[in-house]
Amino acid sequence: MRNNRLRASGLTITWLALLTMIFVCMACTPPLPDPHKPITSTEVFSATGDLPFEERWWTLFEDETLNGLINKAHQKNLTLQIAWNRLDRSMALSRQSRSGFFPTLSADASATSSRTKTAGVTNSSELYGLGLAATYELDLWGRIRAQNQSASFELQATAEDLKTAYLTITAEVAATWYQLVEQYGQRQVILDQTRVNSQTLELITLQFRTGKIGIADVLQQRQLVERNRGELAQTKSAISLLENQLAILLAEEPGQLANLEQAPLKALPPRPATGLKVELLERRPDIISAWYSVLAANQQTRAAIADRFPKLTLGATAGSTAVDTANILDDWTTRLVSNLIAPIIDGGRRRAEVTRNRALTEEAVNIYGQKVLQAIAEVEEALIREQRQTEYLESLEKQLQLAETATDSIRDRYTKGAEDYQRVLTSILSQQNLQRSVLTARRQLYEYRIALYRALGGGWPLTRSAEPLDQKT
Repeated sequence: MRNNRLRASGLTITWLALLTMIFVCMACTPPLPDPHKPITSTEVFSATGDLPFEERWWTLFEDETLNGLINKAHQKNLTLQIAWNRLDRSMALSRQSRSGFFPTLSADASATSSRTKTAGVTNSSELYGLGLAATYELDLWGRIRAQNQSASFELQATAEDLKTAYLTITAEVAATWYQLVEQYGQRQVILDQTRVNSQTLELITLQFRTGKIGIADVLQQRQLVERNRGELAQTKSAISLLENQLAILLAEEPGQLANLEQAPLKALPPRPATGLKVELLERRPDIISAWYSVLAANQQTRAAIADRFPKLTLGATAGSTAVDTANILDDWTTRLVSNLIAPIIDGGRRRAEVTRNRALTEEAVNIYGQKVLQAIAEVEEALIREQRQTEYLESLEKQLQLAETATDSIRDRYTKGAEDYQRVLTSILSQQNLQRSVLTARRQLYEYRIALYRALGGGWPLTRSAEPLDQKT
């Protein structure tokens, strides 16, 4: 009777210890932060537009060449292929983590041959064996479950990273294309300027031959024509470099990019509605990825805490041995085993692992908060830059109109002998520099709008291209 009471007391103490460990394990898990804490739901951006946000924003530019380039990049870009590979790897790790919920079963077969020699007599024998072994770990403290959830969150974070890669590549293709469009326009402007300057040189040369002007005016005009030739060489170099850069984005060999249809820089579409700042948390894939990283790190902390408590495993084995293969299935020996393994002394390794994972969780939280603030700053910066760039472009266009009028007037006065050539040259240089500056300003306005679309995030259904890569690439 006394032994029964002691046994019952021991079981009671054991269950109390187990319940205490479970409570301690749950209590030690760090609380998650509020994802909306960095900003409030009522905060808005400094400016907004009336057009609803379009996730396929590049189609708003109504540029068929750009649409084709982006579609091709989505299918062939190697950075996106790498992102898909990382998603495959993350999916495999997630499936691997789920294996802990199931028992493991292994089989083994053996064959032993032995030969002995005694007193000149040789004896030989053979022994065959066949066995099965199954093990299963009871997830008492949720360690396996936490590891599985962590892998699942990492998978979702990797999927959001893939969306981020698509947004990045799309913006890079669009920005590179419009840089190329600008250089195409610069090349045409320089050719037009060279033609006009060459015609002016002919007129000045004729006036010099008739003795109306000095040689200095002719030399200065020749210098202007030569300057155009140098600028044209630089522009052609920039075009070649941008075409190579665009080819790499399309996973094509540099120098092999087909001729692209040139399109002028038109007026931008209406500005999109920026919405509330808190909406970025649900629209920006890099922010969503950072949040999943927080959840994954938190689950790793739970797994590290659970690893400090005992592990209970169940095992079963079945085996048979025989001197020949015909009788190997006749006799079987089975055994059931349960093991309770509890860490006692590990030199503080498990405690340090918990501390390390808690630090990783706090780091992930801080990274998440930093990404939220950075995303808000990116939207605000794009809004400010576009607004100021619009004002700057309007000013340049007015300056160009005034410069064209002034150049016509000064050139007319020069032909009548009322102005010296130096003022004509200054006016021509000012006008031609403004022509090129207007093109650059328009392209920069496009870049700021692209930056705004990219900062606002969003996404679209992703499909993986089954087209094999070019063997040259």
